[in-house]
Amino acid sequence: MDIVETAPHNYSHAGIYEGGGAYLFAIACQVSLDEGCDGFVAFTSKSDLVEYYKEKLNAGVFRDRRMYIDERAARILLDKYMRK
Repeated sequence: MDIVETAPHNYSHAGIYEGGGAYLFAIACQVSLDEGCDGFVAFTSKSDLVEYYKEKLNAGVFRDRRMYIDERAARILLDKYMRK
């Protein structure tokens, strides 16, 4: 993925929809899984969200702001957002 960004009206806890960004990551993980890539997704964190992505998405860090969601983290996102 290149850049994922939440709409300004949905920032923080005051946003209209909770979990919208994580849901977009779950969709990307599903596409990765469907394409035979085990749910693995790599992305670059915009600004200072590295710690947020580590906490909320169980994402790992390659280096600096280059991050990834591995198979384990993808399963967690898919179970939470896609398999209800």
